[in-house]
Formats: sequence, structure tokens, C-alpha cells
Amino acid sequence: MTTTATAAGGPGIDAPAAVAARLTDVTQHFGEASRPPVLEHIDLTVQPGEFVCLLGASGCGKSTLLSLVAGLDKPVSGQVDVPGGRPALMFQEPALYPWLSAGANVELALRLRGVPRKERKAEAQRLLSLVRLDGAAPKRVHELSGGMRQRVALARALAQEGDLLLMDEPFAALDAITRDVLHEELTRIWSETGRAVIFVTHNVREAVRLGQRVVLLSSRPGRVVREWRIDIPQPRRIEDADVSALSAEITEHLREEIARHGH
Repeated sequence: MTTTATAAGGPGIDAPAAVAARLTDVTQHFGEASRPPVLEHIDLTVQPGEFVCLLGASGCGKSTLLSLVAGLDKPVSGQVDVPGGRPALMFQEPALYPWLSAGANVELALRLRGVPRKERKAEAQRLLSLVRLDGAAPKRVHELSGGMRQRVALARALAQEGDLLLMDEPFAALDAITRDVLHEELTRIWSETGRAVIFVTHNVREAVRLGQRVVLLSSRPGRVVREWRIDIPQPRRIEDADVSALSAEITEHLREEIARHGH
């Protein structure tokens, strides 16, 4: 196992001109300007095809950061650049339309993207196959398990065909076994599609299992305080010794941040 931990403000790796996303000195407030910011002086670059996990205590601004990258909000100061266009966004809840079939939910994203009607069904089938839901296209949402619904939501996100996929704790509400299976599937899909991923989680082991890089945010205001570049071969498992060891190290830093800020 090879990892590199970098404290905020320490030496970094020079980024090429092409990036999936870049945040430069980003600060975000909610409410009155006199209140402490949610995010403060965030500098973060995500390379094309990179899998980055954002980790931090509840309320540290992880989801806010994701909203800024998604273009759902604008920062009070600083700059957010997403050269590949609007990224796809996947939430903790599947947010599927219950009156539509699984296939029709995916087709809707394709229609909004401008894919011709005659091509949408075949493409929806291909995306459902990619997430291992062959034959599920005609099923209604109530006929799908929680894990299957998240697979449909992932297929719908992939249908948006952005260069960047944003995932806001998409597996947090699932049981451990289903989450474990979807970790494997997400790793496979990421490898096959080559998309960059920013994955928000508060689960340290999940971050270490999935990410090429884990970025730790301090408690409010959220700042990038440390990051780890991970060179544990994929596929990884939660119970792997290397995953456990690095998770313990990161957890200690997370605890220090929580204690420092009184959260």
C-alpha cells in the first residue's frame, strides 16, 4: 500500500490544463454575512477520470460543495470551473418518478439531453445493463428493492453523459450487504466509463474503499485540511487489512477535527 498524506497548504501535484472540476478560493455563506461561513477558502482540483471522496463530519459543508460544483448554487467568493459542462448528480434518495417504469426514468434523462426518441429505448436498456439491471426496464419503482432503485438512479445519472459524476451519500440508507455490492458495481462502472467522480460520504471505510484520493474537510467552516492519495489496488474490500489500516489513520484525523471545532 502506498499513500501520500498532504496537509492543507502543503506541496501538491501540478495539474494539467484539462480538469474535471476546479474550485479556487471558494467561500460560501448562508444567511447573514456576519455568521460563520459554511465553506471557507476551498481549493480543490479533480482530474479527468479521478475518483475523489469528500469526507468530514455532518454539517461540514460536503453537500454544499457538491451543490456548487453541480451549478445549483453560486459561491459568495471564489471560482468554480467545470469545463466538461453540467455534471450529473446522484442523491442519497433515488428520487425516481413512481408512475414511470425503470426504463422510462432513464429515458427521461435521455430526452432532456436531446437524444432522439427512436434511440432512447435502446440506450436506456444499455445503461440498465451497465448497472446489472437487465430485464428491469418495464418494472415500476414499487417493484424494485432499495438497491435496485439506486442502480436505476445511477443509470439515469449516467444517461446525462457529463464528464463528471457527483454522488451525495448515495448508499447511506442501504443495508451493509447491498452497500457492499454497490461499492463493487460503482468501482466497475467508474473503470468502464472513465468518468471523474466526486463522492460525498461520512463513512471513512467507504471513502478508502472507493477513492483514489480522500479529501478531509474540517468542521464548520469547511476547509480542506488534509488529503490522502491511495494506491491500494482495486477491487478493494471493506475488510482488507490495508483499507482498515488507512481508515484508522484517517478516522483519527477526523476525530481531531471534530474535537477541535466542538462538533
